[in-house]
Amino acid sequence: MKAIKVNKALDEAIPMQEPIKVHEAMRYSLLAGGKFVRPILCMAACEVVGGDESLAIPAACAVEMIHTMSLIHDNLPCMDNDDLRHGKPTNHKVFGENTAVLAGDALLSLAFEHVATKTRNVTPQRVVQAIGELGLAVGSGVLVAGQIVDLASEGKQVSLTELEYIHHHKTGKLLEAAVVCEAIMGGGNEEDVEKLRSYARCIGLLFQVVDDILDVTKSSDELRKTAGKDLMTDKATYPKLMGIEKARQFAGELMAKAMDELSYFDAAKAAPLYHIANYIACHQN
Repeated sequence: MKAIKVNKALDEAIPMQEPIKVHEAMRYSLLAGGKFVRPILCMAACEVVGGDESLAIPAACAVEMIHTMSLIHDNLPCMDNDDLRHGKPTNHKVFGENTAVLAGDALLSLAFEHVATKTRNVTPQRVVQAIGELGLAVGSGVLVAGQIVDLASEGKQVSLTELEYIHHHKTGKLLEAAVVCEAIMGGGNEEDVEKLRSYARCIGLLFQVVDDILDVTKSSDELRKTAGKDLMTDKATYPKLMGIEKARQFAGELMAKAMDELSYFDAAKAAPLYHIANYIACHQN
């Protein structure tokens, strides 16, 4: 139900208009059939601190716009050079590299406009604080830093500490921002926010550890994206550095820590966050 609401809100946020090609490209990737893990996390985080999910939808949409931008740009030939995402050709394969870059740029700017103009019944101070979290997550010191270090690390020996840096900055920090933004929007206090930040850091890294394992154990058809890509590009991954069994053990430790952070909250209200963590731990594509 939450995914349906997010999909409807995203569809309405980007109507087909001139210039048609760039808006078509934006919609192609944004509405590509992803699972909306980050937006659903947004709504669950808002509700666990006592907020209504209606408060969460604008920022939930913004997070998905930013995430989609990162995928469009990450798939480009000058980055990770992927041809397949969500079981479909990547944006630049359909619309060309120039349009793909511009579609990503447009999604990024629209994300911040959307939070600023569509959020209702939240104090300006909290809206500004949430926008600050989102801006930090995609800036030169976080998402961009993770991408730069990731590109520079291809074919090199990378330590576990360096690998965690890449994944926390490139992938995990946006997931963390999704949770923290909505804890703020929902009216959470400082302790609420920090407990949820820690939970999000755990599941953000968990997501990547599981993704690394799937990359070497599943086919492209099963993953709905190119399998074995990390091996082909000689990227550092958790299975490569730790072995598959130790990587699975590490995933279990991250899951346990995430659950521990949630024990601070009312169990019934936190149930969706438990389920999301379990889904991340057990997903197969």
